[in-house]
Amino acid sequence: MVGRSSLPDGALFLGLDSSTQSVKATVLSNELIIVASETVNFDSELPHYKTEGGVYRDPTDDGRIYSPTIMWVEALELLLEKLKPKINFSKVVAVSGSGQQHGSVYWKKGSQAVLSSLDPGKSLVSQLKDAFSTMDSPIWMDSSTTKQCREVENAVGGALELSKLTGSRAYERFTGPQIRKIYQTAPHIYENTERISLVSSFMASILVGCYASIDETDGAGMNLMDINKRTWSKAVLEATAPDLEQKLGNLAPACAAAGRISSYFVERHQFDKNCFVIQWSGDNPNSLAGLTLNTPGDLAISLGTSDTVSCKDPVSVVAFSFQAAVRLIS
Repeated sequence: MVGRSSLPDGALFLGLDSSTQSVKATVLSNELIIVASETVNFDSELPHYKTEGGVYRDPTDDGRIYSPTIMWVEALELLLEKLKPKINFSKVVAVSGSGQQHGSVYWKKGSQAVLSSLDPGKSLVSQLKDAFSTMDSPIWMDSSTTKQCREVENAVGGALELSKLTGSRAYERFTGPQIRKIYQTAPHIYENTERISLVSSFMASILVGCYASIDETDGAGMNLMDINKRTWSKAVLEATAPDLEQKLGNLAPACAAAGRISSYFVERHQFDKNCFVIQWSGDNPNSLAGLTLNTPGDLAISLGTSDTVSCKDPVSVVAFSFQAAVRLIS
């Protein structure tokens, strides 16, 4: 990648945020000055999905909360259209973003081929609407997987052992238990799934036109990753669902490039073909960027919709649920 001193005149950086209720864009100059920003609110600007707060609550399954996957695709398209009059996309040298942590997307078998051959003359929604083995994406608000949490904990020797491996005991919102529930209650969906993405890697996948890796920092919040080795934990994968490692793909460092932007965006929106897409991560890990937690033992507490603690240790930076963090540091 080019260094700051060799950036072309007028270079821009595009940052995206795919959150629970909206998608947002912030465009920076090479002097780190904000030159444009836009937001698409799901409820008000995409009312045909009939979400409330960007989500659905299942009245037949207590605690099940999810979002329509294709809504995120349509929101990204609308966001770029809103940005188009404000900036020259050909000046964007790099794109990256943040995704709501713990949301998961289930790509249907054969969807890699769809991603790699998108027609710039057609919308993303029209081409990706049939690319998923389920149109429902479980998100961080989901609390319907208590049974699966206890099963995974028991399989690896208890909650403390799981905490040692993955940084946390099993929590309902985490992606591992959500995957296990799909495997148990809808095995046809799991069997027809070619790749499982987090919201972060899902959005990056669309931008690069192939399956982007889950980055290590977002992967740390799944109850699936060995946080000391920064690899998938074989024991936890086996306790969650069969053949799961193949469906998850490889992990990647958060600072790595996912690839260059897809030709779809080059031709449809006039991005430069050399524009890099940097690995996306989750909202909790990305929040550390502005907090300068650079000393082992530093802690940041977020009292938001859900309470979280982010900590810096000698091995990794991991976002824990508040309860798990208190347990681990006490």
